[in-house]
Amino acid sequence: MKMTLKQRLLKLAYPLFMLYSRVSQYEPVLSNEKNAAPVQSIYDLNITLNNGETISLRQFAGKKILLVNTASDCGYTDQYNELQQLYSRFQNRVEVIGFPANDFRQQEKGTDEQIAEFCRVNYGVTFPLAKKSVVIKSPDQNPVFRWLSDKNLNGWNDKEPSWNFSKYLVDEQGMLTHYFDPAVSPMSKDVLSLL
Repeated sequence: MKMTLKQRLLKLAYPLFMLYSRVSQYEPVLSNEKNAAPVQSIYDLNITLNNGETISLRQFAGKKILLVNTASDCGYTDQYNELQQLYSRFQNRVEVIGFPANDFRQQEKGTDEQIAEFCRVNYGVTFPLAKKSVVIKSPDQNPVFRWLSDKNLNGWNDKEPSWNFSKYLVDEQGMLTHYFDPAVSPMSKDVLSLL
Protein backbone atom coordinates (compact mmCIF):
# COMPACT_ATOMS: atom_id res chain seq x y z
CA MET A 1 0.00 0.00 0.00
CA LYS A 2 1.70 3.15 -1.24
CA MET A 3 1.51 6.40 0.67
CA THR A 4 -1.45 8.66 0.04
CA LEU A 5 -0.88 12.31 -0.84
CA LYS A 6 -1.66 13.24 2.79
CA GLN A 7 0.89 10.72 4.05
CA ARG A 8 3.56 12.03 1.64
CA LEU A 9 2.91 15.61 2.82
CA LEU A 10 3.11 14.53 6.47
CA LYS A 11 6.41 12.78 5.72
CA LEU A 12 7.78 16.00 4.23
CA ALA A 13 6.52 17.98 7.24
CA TYR A 14 8.01 15.57 9.82
CA PRO A 15 11.18 17.66 10.41
CA LEU A 16 8.96 20.67 11.15
CA PHE A 17 6.91 18.66 13.67
CA MET A 18 10.13 17.65 15.42
CA LEU A 19 11.52 21.21 15.39
CA TYR A 20 8.29 22.65 16.80
CA SER A 21 8.23 19.98 19.48
CA ARG A 22 11.79 20.78 20.59
CA VAL A 23 10.96 24.44 21.21
CA SER A 24 7.66 23.75 23.00
CA GLN A 25 7.61 23.89 26.78
CA TYR A 26 6.78 20.45 28.18
CA GLU A 27 8.48 17.51 29.82
CA PRO A 28 9.31 15.09 26.98
CA VAL A 29 10.88 12.34 29.09
CA LEU A 30 9.68 10.78 32.35
CA SER A 31 11.92 8.37 34.22
CA ASN A 32 11.61 5.91 37.06
CA GLU A 33 14.00 7.85 39.29
CA LYS A 34 13.20 5.82 42.42
CA ASN A 35 13.62 2.48 40.63
CA ALA A 36 10.09 1.52 41.61
CA ALA A 37 9.50 -2.16 40.96
CA PRO A 38 6.37 -3.22 39.12
CA VAL A 39 3.45 -4.51 41.19
CA GLN A 40 2.49 -6.91 38.39
CA SER A 41 5.05 -8.39 36.01
CA ILE A 42 4.82 -7.25 32.41
CA TYR A 43 5.97 -10.76 31.54
CA ASP A 44 2.53 -12.04 32.57
CA LEU A 45 1.05 -10.25 29.53
CA ASN A 46 0.56 -11.49 25.99
CA ILE A 47 0.28 -9.57 22.73
CA THR A 48 -1.87 -10.50 19.77
CA LEU A 49 0.11 -9.61 16.67
CA ASN A 50 -1.52 -8.19 13.55
CA ASN A 51 -1.32 -11.61 11.88
CA GLY A 52 -3.38 -13.17 14.72
CA GLU A 53 -0.43 -14.90 16.42
CA THR A 54 -0.21 -14.49 20.20
CA ILE A 55 3.17 -14.01 21.84
CA SER A 56 4.18 -13.72 25.49
CA LEU A 57 6.24 -10.75 26.61
CA ARG A 58 8.09 -13.29 28.78
CA GLN A 59 10.06 -14.29 25.67
CA PHE A 60 11.77 -10.88 25.80
CA ALA A 61 13.06 -11.22 29.39
CA GLY A 62 16.74 -10.29 29.35
CA LYS A 63 16.22 -7.67 26.60
CA LYS A 64 14.95 -4.13 26.73
CA ILE A 65 11.54 -3.59 25.12
CA LEU A 66 10.47 -0.34 23.44
CA LEU A 67 6.66 -0.24 23.17
CA VAL A 68 5.24 2.42 20.85
CA ASN A 69 1.69 3.36 19.86
CA THR A 70 1.68 4.05 16.13
CA ALA A 71 -0.48 5.50 13.34
CA SER A 72 -0.16 5.79 9.55
CA ASP A 73 -1.64 9.29 9.05
CA CYS A 74 0.22 11.28 11.70
CA GLY A 75 2.86 13.98 11.55
CA TYR A 76 5.12 11.60 13.47
CA THR A 77 4.55 8.61 11.14
CA ASP A 78 8.07 8.96 9.75
CA GLN A 79 9.25 7.64 13.11
CA TYR A 80 8.51 4.19 11.66
CA ASN A 81 11.75 4.72 9.74
CA GLU A 82 13.66 5.61 12.91
CA LEU A 83 12.11 2.73 14.87
CA GLN A 84 13.25 0.34 12.13
CA GLN A 85 16.77 1.85 12.21
CA LEU A 86 16.89 1.37 15.97
CA TYR A 87 15.57 -2.19 15.69
CA SER A 88 18.05 -3.11 12.95
CA ARG A 89 20.98 -1.64 14.87
CA PHE A 90 20.16 -2.94 18.37
CA GLN A 91 17.88 -5.96 17.92
CA ASN A 92 20.24 -8.15 19.94
CA ARG A 93 19.62 -5.80 22.91
CA VAL A 94 16.17 -4.26 22.41
CA GLU A 95 12.85 -5.45 21.03
CA VAL A 96 10.67 -2.84 19.35
CA ILE A 97 6.92 -3.49 19.26
CA GLY A 98 4.45 -1.21 17.50
CA PHE A 99 0.84 -0.90 18.65
CA PRO A 100 -1.29 0.65 15.89
CA ALA A 101 -4.18 2.65 17.36
CA ASN A 102 -6.88 4.95 16.02
CA ASP A 103 -7.16 6.95 19.25
CA PHE A 104 -5.86 10.34 18.13
CA ARG A 105 -7.96 12.12 15.49
CA GLN A 106 -8.59 8.80 13.72
CA GLN A 107 -5.10 8.72 12.23
CA GLU A 108 -5.06 4.92 11.90
CA LYS A 109 -8.19 3.89 9.99
CA GLY A 110 -6.63 0.92 8.17
CA THR A 111 -7.14 -2.77 8.86
CA ASP A 112 -4.35 -4.84 10.39
CA GLU A 113 -3.45 -6.13 6.91
CA GLN A 114 -3.37 -2.61 5.43
CA ILE A 115 -1.25 -1.31 8.31
CA ALA A 116 1.25 -4.17 7.97
CA GLU A 117 1.56 -3.62 4.22
CA PHE A 118 1.91 0.17 4.63
CA CYS A 119 4.71 -0.29 7.17
CA ARG A 120 6.53 -2.92 5.10
CA VAL A 121 6.26 -1.13 1.74
CA ASN A 122 7.00 2.42 2.91
CA TYR A 123 9.33 1.90 5.87
CA GLY A 124 10.69 -1.65 5.57
CA VAL A 125 9.34 -2.48 9.04
CA THR A 126 10.45 -5.89 10.31
CA PHE A 127 9.76 -5.39 14.04
CA PRO A 128 6.52 -6.88 15.43
CA LEU A 129 3.25 -4.99 15.07
CA ALA A 130 0.40 -5.77 17.44
CA LYS A 131 -3.21 -6.06 16.39
CA LYS A 132 -4.82 -2.61 16.18
CA SER A 133 -6.17 -1.70 19.61
CA VAL A 134 -7.02 1.13 22.02
CA VAL A 135 -4.01 2.55 23.89
CA ILE A 136 -5.62 5.41 25.83
CA LYS A 137 -7.29 4.86 29.19
CA SER A 138 -10.71 3.33 28.68
CA PRO A 139 -12.50 0.05 29.41
CA ASP A 140 -11.17 -1.25 26.05
CA GLN A 141 -7.54 -0.24 26.68
CA ASN A 142 -4.96 -2.75 25.47
CA PRO A 143 -3.71 -4.67 28.57
CA VAL A 144 -0.08 -3.79 27.76
CA PHE A 145 -0.90 -0.08 27.67
CA ARG A 146 -3.02 -0.44 30.80
CA TRP A 147 0.12 -1.81 32.50
CA LEU A 148 2.31 0.96 31.04
CA SER A 149 -0.01 3.77 32.19
CA ASP A 150 -1.13 2.55 35.64
CA LYS A 151 1.26 2.97 38.56
CA ASN A 152 -0.71 0.34 40.46
CA LEU A 153 0.61 -2.14 37.89
CA ASN A 154 3.99 -0.77 36.70
CA GLY A 155 5.02 0.77 40.04
CA TRP A 156 5.31 4.48 39.21
CA ASN A 157 3.86 5.79 35.93
CA ASP A 158 0.28 6.95 35.24
CA LYS A 159 1.12 8.74 31.96
CA GLU A 160 -0.95 7.43 29.07
CA PRO A 161 0.17 8.16 25.50
CA SER A 162 -0.13 11.87 24.79
CA TRP A 163 -0.34 11.25 21.03
CA ASN A 164 0.75 8.74 18.41
CA PHE A 165 4.34 7.52 18.78
CA SER A 166 4.57 7.81 22.55
CA LYS A 167 7.31 5.41 23.65
CA TYR A 168 7.78 3.32 26.80
CA LEU A 169 11.06 1.57 27.65
CA VAL A 170 11.11 -1.57 29.78
CA ASP A 171 14.47 -2.88 30.99
CA GLU A 172 15.88 -6.42 30.91
CA GLN A 173 14.20 -7.31 34.22
CA GLY A 174 10.74 -6.10 33.18
CA MET A 175 10.86 -2.72 34.97
CA LEU A 176 9.34 0.31 33.23
CA THR A 177 12.21 2.80 33.19
CA HIS A 178 11.13 5.64 30.85
CA TYR A 179 8.30 7.32 28.98
CA PHE A 180 9.22 9.35 25.87
CA ASP A 181 6.82 11.85 24.35
CA PRO A 182 6.14 11.54 20.59
CA ALA A 183 8.49 14.46 19.96
CA VAL A 184 11.46 12.40 21.18
CA SER A 185 12.96 10.62 18.20
CA PRO A 186 13.65 6.89 18.65
CA MET A 187 17.18 7.67 17.41
CA SER A 188 17.74 10.60 19.81
CA LYS A 189 20.50 10.57 22.40
CA ASP A 190 17.78 10.39 25.07
CA VAL A 191 16.83 6.93 23.82
CA LEU A 192 20.16 5.67 22.45
CA SER A 193 22.00 6.44 25.70
CA LEU A 194 19.78 3.89 27.46
CA LEU A 195 20.43 1.04 25.05
